[in-house]
Amino acid sequence: MALTSATAVLSLPERYRQRLRTTNGVERLNEEIRRRERVIRIFPNRTSAIRLLGALLMEMDEKWTTGHRYLTMDDYWAWKRTQTQVTRQPA
Repeated sequence: MALTSATAVLSLPERYRQRLRTTNGVERLNEEIRRRERVIRIFPNRTSAIRLLGALLMEMDEKWTTGHRYLTMDDYWAWKRTQTQVTRQPA
């Protein structure tokens, strides 16, 4: 099960594999969290730290949904249709 989950990206079209096989997005998000945390230094309580993370994640989501598209899904949906048709055909 873990191997299947870890290699799931390999079943996608090549264009998506090139982008999704790295952890650059996660690393960038962690870097931004650390950058903002260094400015605050000490959080008064756990809730304030969670509030900062929530605000940062909402900001990143806004950028991802309204900004430049990192990946378009058109090719993916075309690929998904062909995969569905292949699995539905009787042998």
